[in-house]
Amino acid sequence: MREGVTDSVVVTGVLTRRFDVRLAGSGWVFGAKFRPGGFAAFTGTRARELRDVPVAPPIAFLPATVESLATLGAHLAPDECRSHMDAVLRPYVRDVEPDYSTVLDVVEVMLHDRELIRVQQVEERCGIAARRLQRLFERLVGAPPKWVLARYRIHDAVTDLDNGYAGSLADLAARYGWFDQAHFTREFTELVGVSPGTYMQARPKEPRPRAV
Repeated sequence: MREGVTDSVVVTGVLTRRFDVRLAGSGWVFGAKFRPGGFAAFTGTRARELRDVPVAPPIAFLPATVESLATLGAHLAPDECRSHMDAVLRPYVRDVEPDYSTVLDVVEVMLHDRELIRVQQVEERCGIAARRLQRLFERLVGAPPKWVLARYRIHDAVTDLDNGYAGSLADLAARYGWFDQAHFTREFTELVGVSPGTYMQARPKEPRPRAV
């Protein structure tokens, strides 16, 4: 492998809190975004080991794969980059494991059913035991189901604020499962970067589409 190749090909795990990266100068990047649980299922690794790791070496791939991915650059058109990445990663394609299909089904329910505010509700809705759900999310997603559910509900709260919500923040917090407004404020701030009160004051005049 050429010296420095691994510096240009990196993997990012699921990030459970807001982070900032200071950029300087100019550059180029091409990335592939996996669905929840997709990277671990694709590579046979444990997503938990990459949680809150914004930049990690691509040790799940063979050196030849990494070296080939490192040849991508601004000299190629986006379609050429996509075709090259597909070709390089195709040898890693495997049959979809049942556990990954289960995770995708659960995530789909979490995302679209705004009435779900407790993990126990998700377990009952999807017919899955608590310990099994926890293990699946730790291995494939890298974050616990409680965090994933809370993230989606915060997205819903942001959408409500964008669409002109004029009620109290305590009521908004309770609507999406937080009966402690301070807890809601803390988690909202960690994800969005500002408190819900500050966000409410600075929200756009025109409604935005729902965040997904």
